Amino acid sequence: MSPAITVAIAATYDETRLLAPRGPREVLRARLASPRFAHRWTMPLLLESLALGWQQPLRVVLCAEWEALSSALQLTDELGLERSTLFYELELLEPVGGPGDREGWGGFDVLRRWCRGQRP
Repeated sequence: MSPAITVAIAATYDETRLLAPRGPREVLRARLASPRFAHRWTMPLLLESLALGWQQPLRVVLCAEWEALSSALQLTDELGLERSTLFYELELLEPVGGPGDREGWGGFDVLRRWCRGQRP
């Protein structure tokens, strides 16, 4: 069986960072526009495409600077609850620090730790 793919997503006011390792290799590393500017179906379609391309469901770990950003990504509903689908299962993390506090967000190293199961 192939190794599971975990996609870590950090959504801030300025950008959305994604990291998707599969075993020891990274299959995706990206910096995308802020959820404020992205089309509402960008993230769900990207995650579905990854799941279909690798022919396995994804585990998604999401940490958003504000609750509104995770809703803008269309990965949570209006109440802030996870929207898991056939293609991915979502886990929400508590934001690091408060809104606007960027010290704990770091770069892709933080996302690597989230993929390994370490939490902020």
